[in-house]
Amino acid sequence: MVGKILFEHKYEEIISLENLFEAWGEFRVGKKIKAAVQRFELNLMSNLITLHESLTDGTYRHSEYRTRIINDPKRRVINVAGVRDRVLHRAIYRKLYPFFDKLFIADSFSCRNEKGTHKALDRFKLMAGQVSMNNRRTCWVLKCDVRQFFASIDQRVLLQILSKRIVDKKIMWLLARIISSFSSSRPGVGLPLGNLTSQLLANVYLNELDQFVKQKMKIKHYIRYADDFVLLSRDKYELRRLLYVISDWLSAELKLWLHPAKVSISTMASGVDFLGWVHWPEHRILRGVTKKRMLRKVEIGVGENSLASYRGMLSWGNTYELSKNLDDQ
Repeated sequence: MVGKILFEHKYEEIISLENLFEAWGEFRVGKKIKAAVQRFELNLMSNLITLHESLTDGTYRHSEYRTRIINDPKRRVINVAGVRDRVLHRAIYRKLYPFFDKLFIADSFSCRNEKGTHKALDRFKLMAGQVSMNNRRTCWVLKCDVRQFFASIDQRVLLQILSKRIVDKKIMWLLARIISSFSSSRPGVGLPLGNLTSQLLANVYLNELDQFVKQKMKIKHYIRYADDFVLLSRDKYELRRLLYVISDWLSAELKLWLHPAKVSISTMASGVDFLGWVHWPEHRILRGVTKKRMLRKVEIGVGENSLASYRGMLSWGNTYELSKNLDDQ
């Protein structure tokens, strides 16, 4: 632990009534009309005090999840916790996120403040220009996707990673309670997509990959967004070698495997599909299936907020005709 940056907050700070109340205020934004939220708010102080006491005396138990299925764009199973537990998730997140975010690499863009898809796309364009020397050399891109990432996270490995930074045993006890409250294919494996803490813990988990790629392998041109990541190089065969190294490391260290159908090595000149856009040296266009899905929704009818969101997204690429089509519809 000598020389390593450690999480300094104490368990008592996370579970304090002050932090729980602040977490409640953040949690209820946009959810005031939800029946479960209204019920919790009817006896707000009593509910928060009861939660605080169960955390203080160690009797806290996570409640069961409610399952919801969404299809946007592909079918996903969302596991939603009860209001009490989600308030606690927010209280934990408020303390852990600022600490871990400082440890993440600059080129990790998912579920982070001041990051996001747009920043990742611009960074990808910049790196492609650097590798190709402004399109004077061939730029090869290795694109990878972790197979069933959230459902495959090994909880024991995750807790070991967290314990390297968090020395307070009570905090580790609480995190173990949250993490073990869910399992996917078998006990001890998986994180629920619906938890706020899952977003942070997923980044903590794959930060191990980021650090391996940047610190051990010394790869300069690397971007990760959630469980999608790309490496850029002028050497196709070097990327092929790196693919085997990364694949072996992921399975050995994180118990993760790459999706065989979603691994590719291609040139920028032939078009690279990344984060919903197809990229070429001088421009990018919206992926075909994404475009069709958006236009289909507009035909059915969407609100002005959704239209504004679509227009904002289209401004990220070369989409004049598509934007005009959207306005016409």
